[in-house]
Amino acid sequence: MSNPTAHKSTFIEEAEALILNNLTNEQFGVSELADTMHMSRSNLLRKIKKETQLSASQFIRQVRLKEAMELLKEESLTVSEISYQVGFGSTSYFIKCFREQYGHSPGEVGKGTVLEKTEKVQTNFLKQYGWPLMVAISLAIIIVTVILFNKKDIINKPKIEKSIAVLPFKNESSDSTNLYFVNGLMESALNNLQKIEDLRVISRTSVEKYRKTDKGIPEIAEELHVNYLVEGSGQRVGNQVLLNVQLIEASTDTPIWMEQYNREIEDIFGLQNDVAKKIADAIAAVVTPSELEQIEKKPTKNLLAYDYYLQALDPYYLRTTEGLEKAIPLFEKAIEQDPEFALAYANIAISYYLLEMSQIEKQYTEKINNYADKALLYDSKSAESLVAKAFYYIQTKEYKLALPHLDKALEYNPNSSLAVQMLAEFYSHMIPNTNKYLEYALKGVQLNIASDSATQSYTYLQLSNALLLSGFMDEALKYVDMSLDYSAENYYAPLLKAFVLFAKDGDIERTRNLVVKEWNKDTTRLDLLQNIGKLFYLEENYKKAHFYYSKFVKAREANGLGIYRQENAKIAQVYKKMGLDSEAEKLFRDFSEYCKEDKSSYQSINLVWKYAYEGKINEAIEQLRIFSEIENYIYWFLLIENEPLIKPLNEHPEFEPIIQKIIDRFWKNQANLKKSLEQKGLI
Repeated sequence: MSNPTAHKSTFIEEAEALILNNLTNEQFGVSELADTMHMSRSNLLRKIKKETQLSASQFIRQVRLKEAMELLKEESLTVSEISYQVGFGSTSYFIKCFREQYGHSPGEVGKGTVLEKTEKVQTNFLKQYGWPLMVAISLAIIIVTVILFNKKDIINKPKIEKSIAVLPFKNESSDSTNLYFVNGLMESALNNLQKIEDLRVISRTSVEKYRKTDKGIPEIAEELHVNYLVEGSGQRVGNQVLLNVQLIEASTDTPIWMEQYNREIEDIFGLQNDVAKKIADAIAAVVTPSELEQIEKKPTKNLLAYDYYLQALDPYYLRTTEGLEKAIPLFEKAIEQDPEFALAYANIAISYYLLEMSQIEKQYTEKINNYADKALLYDSKSAESLVAKAFYYIQTKEYKLALPHLDKALEYNPNSSLAVQMLAEFYSHMIPNTNKYLEYALKGVQLNIASDSATQSYTYLQLSNALLLSGFMDEALKYVDMSLDYSAENYYAPLLKAFVLFAKDGDIERTRNLVVKEWNKDTTRLDLLQNIGKLFYLEENYKKAHFYYSKFVKAREANGLGIYRQENAKIAQVYKKMGLDSEAEKLFRDFSEYCKEDKSSYQSINLVWKYAYEGKINEAIEQLRIFSEIENYIYWFLLIENEPLIKPLNEHPEFEPIIQKIIDRFWKNQANLKKSLEQKGLI
């Protein structure tokens, strides 16, 4: 790649000269440079990007660091003195930036060690080995470089230029009850920015931990992987809203836009919209006409209704049973004041869904439907309204009807962490699609960063599982370990780690021992019982498989659960091997019913097990052939040939070629998936 600064234009030379003239002024940033060059900030950003391939802030920092290098070579000043002389207010931040730019600390330059070491090594090497070997080494370096740069970590987290986090606003009022109002102002700013596709906006749960923090802007930005932060403080005094907001460029810890607002309460929505539009303009984010329409939309005309709505948000976002039960009556009071308040209807529907999403018996289904329909009636272009209706369809297992609502919700709010999370869940098991599952799991990690330990742990758990199902074993192990690092109490992480290790090396005994260890901690866990039984089944140890499977089946029936029905053919095979024919037949009948009900892309592979159990080899081979034609599937299906139930198919002449086709198609799809994710900036 050519050096973008090899042939400097007059524009770049002028910009560098102005930066050098203001070198000691740490406040001299993008806005100041634009002003001194008599051009708009957006034009400056575009022109610098075009000519240097750098953002404006990166360009300014590079000029400062180049001057620092020259000063360090003179050896007359300390690192601390130079850091302030080139406009860095923090010496530690200067050292960090310098190391990133040059690959070594400024202290090494000051001591002359970098230059002296390089010259000495080059001189001795040339004298001893001569140029022929240098040529060979150069070729080796080229080869190694190619290998290293092509072996990218699947989850390399690149900095996205237009990435932003809205930090919790500070309550400037002595009245603590005013906090919900200030939080509401922060929520509205966040919500409006989330509607802009050109921005990556970190979720509310990710920033909440910084409400009471002593961390500085650069450290927070580094943890959140963002380039911009929004800080604010405000209060309500009578009918007046007082709000101070500033947008900070993280790399320089410099405000690039700030404003003080003093508005009548009646103009609160105009104030919120103005904040979002000015922030977007300050970082040159592209806002489409449809996005602008969404931002300018007033949620309600009734200020009392809006006040009740704001009061409900804090408990609503806790996502606890107590919080949701406290939020619902407040949303209902908002609706009493404004019967057309779409957001309030949507949040009630979502609350009811979350209250019982893990319950067997559902009692709120009709309420979810009614509130979701009201939300859509009064605002059909609201992401919250669409998510609410999707939840109703998920509740009633009409998954294909839920999907377009979730897709549309993400279209209206491209940064909705709730929609992204649900789409990941959706493609995980409701309508399986490993490519989509991994894509949304990656998006979830980008939006939910540095959340509380439990949330972050489960975010990484989901990503690890998505990576495993797509065949990225090393990366899956990395993220399940991170999940455990965040929360050793994570319920599912040890189980997932056991199977990630199994996928890597096939050590079934170690895998089984790890799962049994977890089961001994909690013998009520049916997921562990089922998996232990399956591992013994794979080894054809039917006696031990039956020991665990029988406990699982009895507990499942006693609790009226319909879980793991897709495993019933294997369980039936174990029962049959143990001579329990009537119990085996009952399990197999249920599996046959499951196959009839299954409308997913995995129906054909389930029919392979069905026909194999019945001894219908040709029919099983035909379904296996049909399965080999689908676009994507989970990694575990590559191991199907080793299953006891499938062994009779091995003798069929078409079996081996079909299995090879399944294997080849999986790895080809994985390669295409990696390219696609790279193009979307997700890896």
